[in-house]
Amino acid sequence: MKWFRQMFAVTDMNMRSIQERVGSSLVVIIGIAGSVAVMVSLLAMAGGLRSTVESTGDEDRAIVLRSGSNSELSSSISREEANVIENAAGLKRKDGSPMVSFELYTVVDVKKKGAEDTSNLPFRAVQPMSFHIRPELKIIEGRNFEEGKSEIIVGRGAANQFEGLEIGKSIKFRSAEWTVVVIFSSGGDVHESEVMADLLIAQSAFNRGATSTNAIVRLNDEESFEQFAIYLENEPRLEVKVERESDYYKEQGAGVSALINVFGYLVASIMAVGSVFAALNSMYSAVSTRLVEIGTLRALGFQGSSILGAVMIESMFLALLGGLLGGGLAYIIFNGYTVSTLAGGTFSQTSFDFAVTIDIIQQGLFLALTVGFLGGFFPAWKAARQDITSALRSL
Repeated sequence: MKWFRQMFAVTDMNMRSIQERVGSSLVVIIGIAGSVAVMVSLLAMAGGLRSTVESTGDEDRAIVLRSGSNSELSSSISREEANVIENAAGLKRKDGSPMVSFELYTVVDVKKKGAEDTSNLPFRAVQPMSFHIRPELKIIEGRNFEEGKSEIIVGRGAANQFEGLEIGKSIKFRSAEWTVVVIFSSGGDVHESEVMADLLIAQSAFNRGATSTNAIVRLNDEESFEQFAIYLENEPRLEVKVERESDYYKEQGAGVSALINVFGYLVASIMAVGSVFAALNSMYSAVSTRLVEIGTLRALGFQGSSILGAVMIESMFLALLGGLLGGGLAYIIFNGYTVSTLAGGTFSQTSFDFAVTIDIIQQGLFLALTVGFLGGFFPAWKAARQDITSALRSL
């Protein structure tokens, strides 16, 4: 108990003197806040992208691609192959028809709002069955496209990021004019970054004949996936591979979000090194200006370890303030902020919101406290081992 009383007494004295060293204390707080804010914002970006991608797809839906393709963009399915896929085992049926939608996925060049150059906008041509397979697609404003007409429906994310995608406007993709007739939502998944149109019209406009790039299917249940995949992948008339839709999108977003994570940790670590030196300098300065106080306390019987603990508490307290400031700023500025980035092997823009979560804030605070510990330990060690006679001579 005596050791704790000593440590708290010294801590109280140190905290009261912070206002006399507000300049050096602010250097520590702001330096750590910058490191934490950068790391939290970048991890929030990666987390938002990962959440958007991983929320796409159901376990009882599967996607069929050409064998060897790593994305819809590089896949191709012929009309003859489509006929075989429609009769596969394990497919759920609606009104007697198999729940299969053959789709044409490509990218078109459209200007992002406020940008000079064009970016890749995902364009997905679908069949009517697609809306039964994906019931999460909900119309926010307007009406669905009519079959046989050059009309497009636009995801909410795409409408927010790209020019000319307001309802009623016409926009040219390749050689065709398309009219925007609806803004839709799909629960915040990647489809909100896409525009969709009628498959037959798109095949003609993009000179694709009767081919599609992929098929999306709804299965009888989750357990039907193995039956469906084995049937197609062993069918001699086909050269396809089958993936659960949820697994496919996780793979598409994994590389980009991992890269952003690595970049976030790297930049934050580099900035944290600077913060450690700032903390070292500040705490060494604080110890140097209080040599007489430390010597007096030691002469009165205060243990060196209680002084070490008190200096460490001060350093960790400043670091915690910096961590809370950095995390708070990142949350206020970036949480829910919408951006878009290239995703996976599709080379197209995916819109998503930054997600500053409790877990990310905790990682930021851990970084701050680590900096505080490293920046405070050596000055605290010096204070604890300070020779009493040498300290009192500085009077």
